[in-house]
Amino acid sequence: MFILTEQPSIGNQFLAELRDSQTQQDRMRFRKNLERLGELLAYEVSKALTYHPKEVQTPLGTAQMALPVDQIVLVAVLRAALPFYQGFLNLFDQAESGFIGAFRQEDGEKIGVNLGYHASPNLDNKVLILVDPMLATGQSCVTALKTLLEHGTPKAIHIAAAFAAPEGVQHLTNTLNVPYNLWLGSLDQKLNSKSYIIPGLGDAGDLAFGEKL
Repeated sequence: MFILTEQPSIGNQFLAELRDSQTQQDRMRFRKNLERLGELLAYEVSKALTYHPKEVQTPLGTAQMALPVDQIVLVAVLRAALPFYQGFLNLFDQAESGFIGAFRQEDGEKIGVNLGYHASPNLDNKVLILVDPMLATGQSCVTALKTLLEHGTPKAIHIAAAFAAPEGVQHLTNTLNVPYNLWLGSLDQKLNSKSYIIPGLGDAGDLAFGEKL
């Protein structure tokens, strides 16, 4: 498990602004910070890809470079993931994309996940990167991944979140029976009684796009 905040970096600035209740009022900045954080985590994920040597011709000679060769599929969990996903797409600009529409369903004290929409390319022998800014209970991530695996068997699976709760991380550990790598901006303290991450930042979808009815 990679956690960005374990080492000081400019990522702390983006995470701090995402959390700050005053800065959050600037919706465009909120989306941009999610995008920037996606770019940083995409860079870290890129270190785990497969590389092959290639000779590149320059105007003055040739250079030997190690270039990535994996076919990547980025999957965004709608709607909150869109800016975060864009950060990944900025770096993996030749990637294929898939989309999962997941939303919370509350029935009294019981909180579940509903997948209202999903679309994915074939995943066989490709690198799947599932991006969702908030890993809270982990239910939506597990449900999304199980649905995606109906589209093939990836070469590798990466799960990326801006903020995570220990309960969500543990749910992935207890539930997923396939190998995966987890990439986090921050691992926070806990979930509250409503299954929101503490200290977290609130509802990322509402902050990025406005409150839903």
